[in-house]
Amino acid sequence: MSGAAAEAAPSAGWTRWGLLGAFALLVATTQVLWLTFAPVTVESARALGVSEGLVGDLAVVNPLLFVVLALPAGRFVDRSLHPTLTAGALLTAAGALVRLVDPGSYGWQLAGQLLASVAQPLVLTATTTLAARAFGAHQRTTAISVGSAAQFVGVLVGALGGAPLVAAGGLPLLLRAHAGLAVVAALAVLGMLRVATLAPVGARDSHGLAWLRHEPLLWRLAGLLLVGVGVFNALATWLDPVMAGLGHPGSGGPLIAVTTVAGVLGAALLPGPVAARRRRRAFLVGATACTATVFALLVVANAPVVAGVLLAVLGFVLLAGLPVALEWSEAHVGVARSGTATAVLLLAGNLGGVLLVLLVQPFVGVPRVALAVIALAALPGAALALSLPRREEAA
Repeated sequence: MSGAAAEAAPSAGWTRWGLLGAFALLVATTQVLWLTFAPVTVESARALGVSEGLVGDLAVVNPLLFVVLALPAGRFVDRSLHPTLTAGALLTAAGALVRLVDPGSYGWQLAGQLLASVAQPLVLTATTTLAARAFGAHQRTTAISVGSAAQFVGVLVGALGGAPLVAAGGLPLLLRAHAGLAVVAALAVLGMLRVATLAPVGARDSHGLAWLRHEPLLWRLAGLLLVGVGVFNALATWLDPVMAGLGHPGSGGPLIAVTTVAGVLGAALLPGPVAARRRRRAFLVGATACTATVFALLVVANAPVVAGVLLAVLGFVLLAGLPVALEWSEAHVGVARSGTATAVLLLAGNLGGVLLVLLVQPFVGVPRVALAVIALAALPGAALALSLPRREEAA
């Protein structure tokens, strides 16, 4: 079926859910490929014959390219979702397969990471547009939640699955497993795009990006994600050395896993009721307040069990903020601009992930100060949440 035909009418029955499932698998795969080398940096450096710093760069190229490509990718999604998502699926598979050409070559691994990094914005910025065009209003929030939660599932799989695979068969086994996942995900998306149909867009946006200057709600949501994603990235990056400095070595990894699992559940379960009750603003205010409170409590109460409970609560509400913000942005700007709006929000989240990691880095040697810095970083987010409009009307 051609791209035009596939966008002629809304999907019905199992095809829309099949497309969503395939898309969620592809979203998770983009995160797995991004983090391929992060949990096995030392082993990868040995296998590739390079420094650990160069291995770290294999993960860094992803957020760097996302910052550059997010807005163009969002525009492509708005103009032609079908070809854009097809390109994202093919590039994801290509990136994973290129790495298999020579598993011991740093150059081939870098080439594969670059291809996968180009693919990621083409895929992720389609989250709200796909949901809006494949599902009715009563199921749209659920679809956005599934697509968003898939990002965190991918992070969890990438972070926890690397070491066992390398222990079992070295770096080549890890690369083969990830390539298999990427090929399956790409074929699933390509197959479902041929059978699923998408609702047409009533009026395509033809005003470039100028309209973004007049969207204060979108910029406030972007600021919230800058803080929220930044907090999560800082937590994932520095929690292990911070907990070790507090006398709890080895607890950081399990605590990050607890936070992420709780976040997957929150991202999947909370946005629907929040949107249905028009409590988006209240939820985002509560999530930012919870973030500041949890990190303030961790300064004085950081035993692993206590930290686990606090971080589970934090993950449940903090990571749900992403689909809540994405759903609100789509409801506000409309489907014709939803890809660009998603790109703005995800771009802000990526920037926040870099900025807060760098902000906390100088204080890691003084663990309680590092936790206090994260708590203070959440305060601007609370101010932004309080500035959100109380009336939540769709576009």
